[in-house]
Amino acid sequence: MGMLNLPGFLSCGKKKDFSLSNEKDAHASAGDENSERGNWSRKGDYLLSMVGYAVGLGNVWRFPYLTYQNGGGAFLIPYTLMLALAGLPLFFMECSLGQFASLGPISIWRILPLFQGVGITMVIISTFVAIYYNVIIAYALYYLFASFQKVLPWSDCFSWADEFCSKTQLVSDCNTTLDGQIIHANYSFITNNNLTCINGTMNYKPGQFPSEQYWNKVALQRSSGLDETGGIVWYLALCLLLSWIIVGAALFKGIKSSGKVVYFTALFPYVILLILLVRGATLEGALDGIEYYIGRQSNITKLMEAEVWKDAATQIFYSLSVAWGGLVALSSYNKFHNNCYSDAILVCVTNCLTSVFAGFAIFSILGHMAFVSERPVSEVVDSGFDLAFVAYPEALSRLPVSPLWSFLFFFMLLLLGLDSQFATIETLTTTIQDIYPKVMKQLRIPITLGVCILLFFLGLVCVTQAGIYWVNLIDHFCAGWGILIAAVLEIIGIVYIYGGNRFIEDIEMMIGKKSCLFWMWWRMCWFFVTPVLLMAILVWSLVTFSPPTYGSVSYPDWGTAVGWCMIIFCVIWIPIVAIIKLVKAEGNLCQRIVSCCRPAANWGPYLACNRGERYSHIVDPKNEKDHEIPTVSAFVY
Repeated sequence: MGMLNLPGFLSCGKKKDFSLSNEKDAHASAGDENSERGNWSRKGDYLLSMVGYAVGLGNVWRFPYLTYQNGGGAFLIPYTLMLALAGLPLFFMECSLGQFASLGPISIWRILPLFQGVGITMVIISTFVAIYYNVIIAYALYYLFASFQKVLPWSDCFSWADEFCSKTQLVSDCNTTLDGQIIHANYSFITNNNLTCINGTMNYKPGQFPSEQYWNKVALQRSSGLDETGGIVWYLALCLLLSWIIVGAALFKGIKSSGKVVYFTALFPYVILLILLVRGATLEGALDGIEYYIGRQSNITKLMEAEVWKDAATQIFYSLSVAWGGLVALSSYNKFHNNCYSDAILVCVTNCLTSVFAGFAIFSILGHMAFVSERPVSEVVDSGFDLAFVAYPEALSRLPVSPLWSFLFFFMLLLLGLDSQFATIETLTTTIQDIYPKVMKQLRIPITLGVCILLFFLGLVCVTQAGIYWVNLIDHFCAGWGILIAAVLEIIGIVYIYGGNRFIEDIEMMIGKKSCLFWMWWRMCWFFVTPVLLMAILVWSLVTFSPPTYGSVSYPDWGTAVGWCMIIFCVIWIPIVAIIKLVKAEGNLCQRIVSCCRPAANWGPYLACNRGERYSHIVDPKNEKDHEIPTVSAFVY
């Protein structure tokens, strides 16, 4: 029976309550259009949640390094093109999809039941990522607490350091002049005889900054490899617990609570970035760092290299968090007629401008570090963990009032990480809500806390002495090909099977009728350019695959095998669910395939008043039978 025939529904968001229970879901409030699932309290809650989800650690610790590595300012050309051709079209598609049906990343595949396994893949990958992402937040918390000292513990070679620790380069030997002749001697001989090295002839010992040894020996207590697990590092475990407590507290009422928290967690990082930029710009050597980043060192000839374009496309793809399920989940709480088109453009542009802005703050201070350590900028710049927990902390330790700058930097990393984590966990709870709405309505807080507790215990392996190897392994496999495969199937399924023009008509039901000229760009991207680019990235990634390493440490064969098992576990649901769907369908094989490639009977706008004539015939999307999921076909409606 369709919703239009149900007497309990009067209009959008207004439903007679015939139940004897006074249970009320904290996710929904009296003023919501969708009284079943709830809506964002304000438009700003949604926009800041989306910005917080898209703007993450990669904007600070990956984009600036890629820009420097790929031609400086010239890299912004492929980066902007890839935003327009690959990032924004997928972002707009996912936002529209979630808002149209008001469903999470698994239930949304009522649009194309054969591909429902894609949604499961997205959720499982998000689960893996949530486990290790909170470990990175725990690292930031540890360094944040370590900053509450008069002297930063990584500012010099203290008791934990070995003979290779040095704040400056250690000369091993060089050429010098003795009795009118040029000789080659070790540095101890030269200093003992009050001689000086001839410029350009010095050879240096392999040395490490104090911050590098502190990261490995103190913070991580890093073992020799994945084979040597060691014990749990108790202070990292406590920081991990605290990070999960923060996430659970922010999400205990779902979007109603997280939507308020993001006003601080999404906006304050910009304040800190501005403070760091202003401070960095006043330091000696800052200009050298910025020139390496985006100035005179820019190399336009780099654009002739395919690797540069691949890096630009990959960075855009991962930076915008498309195909993780989070965009669909967050957008599913929008009101039906929200302008998701302008939202998508605003969030994407904000994300990319943040990356560029962060680069100035990072490279200005790294330029100063290169100046005081008498090294070229290329020797002090790095990306990922080495930038966040080695190079940048080392640079900050050389500033006056260094604990203040260190506190601000790690507080910024903490906030950037938490925003993304909020949305990731909301993706998981939204999935549970779509499958078991009655249970979630009554037990939202216990279920949210239960998810956080479970993921905390699963993450304990990542805070052992071999923990950093596990973090790197999960990131290397799960956050790579699985997401690319999901994205390729998502756009192919919606555009070529469901129908791109049909999907455009769905969007126009929300944002109003648009001209053919308006849709020309989106059709070009959705039908051809974006799928081709995603396929190219996927093939390139497979062809250029190399076994995982952490620095100079190689992984054992069994570690690489575990990585393959993780990615197989993530994507195996795509064929499994497709097979289950085909087995359940009726008719011969062709008829079954055709049947499974049609939208489910309950596909369409969640509320009856938003369906219009196009969807007036549909079955109630909240039919109880949709949520009876007892077995492995749990995600197959």
